[in-house]
Amino acid sequence: MTTREDAVRKGRRGRRPGPSSTREAVLVAARARFAANGFKATTIRLVAGDAGVDPSQVMQFFGSKDELFAAAMAIPASALERFNTAYEGPDEHLGERLVRASLLAWEGSPEDSEPLMAMLRGAVANESASEQLRDFLQSRLRHGTKGHADDDAALRAGLASTMLVGVIVGRRVIGVPTLAAADPEKLVALLGPAIQQILVPPKSH
Repeated sequence: MTTREDAVRKGRRGRRPGPSSTREAVLVAARARFAANGFKATTIRLVAGDAGVDPSQVMQFFGSKDELFAAAMAIPASALERFNTAYEGPDEHLGERLVRASLLAWEGSPEDSEPLMAMLRGAVANESASEQLRDFLQSRLRHGTKGHADDDAALRAGLASTMLVGVIVGRRVIGVPTLAAADPEKLVALLGPAIQQILVPPKSH
């Protein structure tokens, strides 16, 4: 009997896959889908079909497509939570909160920042990874500012996400001296109003 046949027989005699193996199967399917289709075109239903599970199981494990993406790309839950909590509070300080959350996530504790920086460095060199990261960040901003949706909402979210990631690239990847040396709170004070103006434009009278 070959090794492969023996492995198959052992697999058939063993216990049925449990929640942990099912969750891992979903993650494997999600990584393949995100890599092939990008963030926008990947759906919970498609990932579930690839993994051979019901979409409700994917939702039970991960809660949303954003959280599935974060898990598949090894983005720490704590880093994702920083961005989520940035939307809590009055609109007039949203820009400052988002800049501060971005800096804390990308430059904070190694548990948060290292996986994010690994993904960012991969996105710089790989167009598929770049598209996934761009679409993910833009979707987070659009979701967080859905109360200000209009015809330009996608464009405004794209601009804001590009600015936030650009600061990190300048500080951590390229190492622009004055930018790398800048105090984070100075960056919050300078960039916050610009992000605010883009995401929460003043209402016309």
